[in-house]
Amino acid sequence: MWTVASYVLKQRLAGRKRYPLVVMLEPLFRCNLACAGCGKIQYPPHILKSELTPEECFRAVDEAGAPMVAIPGGEPLMHTRIEEIVNGLVARKKYVYLCTNALLLTEKLHLFTPSKYLTFSVHMDGERDHHDFAVCREGGYDLALEGIQAALARGFRVTTNTTLFDGADPNSVRRFFDQMMELGVEGMMLSPGYSYDKAPDQQSFLPRERTKRLFSAILSNRKSGWRFNQSPLFLEFLMGRRSYDCRPWGMPTFNLFGWQKPCYLLQDGYADTHAELMATTAWQSYGAESGNPKCANCMVHSGHEASAVHDTFFTLPGFLATVGATLFARYRSREAEALLAEPIVPAHERNPLVQIQAAPAAEKTHA
Repeated sequence: MWTVASYVLKQRLAGRKRYPLVVMLEPLFRCNLACAGCGKIQYPPHILKSELTPEECFRAVDEAGAPMVAIPGGEPLMHTRIEEIVNGLVARKKYVYLCTNALLLTEKLHLFTPSKYLTFSVHMDGERDHHDFAVCREGGYDLALEGIQAALARGFRVTTNTTLFDGADPNSVRRFFDQMMELGVEGMMLSPGYSYDKAPDQQSFLPRERTKRLFSAILSNRKSGWRFNQSPLFLEFLMGRRSYDCRPWGMPTFNLFGWQKPCYLLQDGYADTHAELMATTAWQSYGAESGNPKCANCMVHSGHEASAVHDTFFTLPGFLATVGATLFARYRSREAEALLAEPIVPAHERNPLVQIQAAPAAEKTHA
């Protein structure tokens, strides 16, 4: 927190309006899952076999200068030199969040050394049945749970990363929070699902108003033991208590094709350098306030959490609200209690075309 605060204040003193907080570093698109809500693995085989070199990763991270690096994918633990990438970033004192489905985590733990700069951010989409449905693999939850337990036992920092789609049961999500806290993870991250153009399932993504209702039900009347690894103002934004426009430059993405315009989710071209990305992207054309239909329902963290952080450090009301949200995070609400009592139509009943694949089928997809 101190590293981020001091970094943001330096940007303010320098008069910079656009700067990265987190580099989203995708060293590969290959994965050992075939999640219906993900479009990454739809690339042709020759792309799925490709990887960024450690040197390419270091050059991108050094150029951007952000204090934190998230390594999604694909599944980064499938990268043939992932330990070199992580070790090189840790040596640079970057706070690294290695985003993994944890299917390979137990097997790969010996490649890494516990450090305050390294966190395994494990993709967990809820309780067992919901998670297995979301990742389209039976037994995925149990394998991920084993990975988390193994990492915690070895002294690694572990957080969870949960993406929620239309039809999610808020009561189940709240029980999931209890389970993760009992397990001993350091904190939890949340984001609503957003429509990738190439994702097989286009029916389960949340429109904006349903996002607010869902997160209000989940995050109101909060238990004191829940710990979230996110800006408290961003969580209020998800609950519909705040209005933020997108700052896609806050979490720029670097992958096999270069710096992706404008963000992790949309692909409107690429830049060869971070400087070119910042100078040539038509930032005013993105975000809900721009009127761009592609952005109309997006409320994901990769665009909006930077706005919440900016509010905290650049405005007095935002700073005071952050202090208040940190100290008083119950958010008592009778309306939200009523939302918890509403019947839930499961996603698979509304969209029966999406089925859970057995493990061999998922593996075969990526052979």
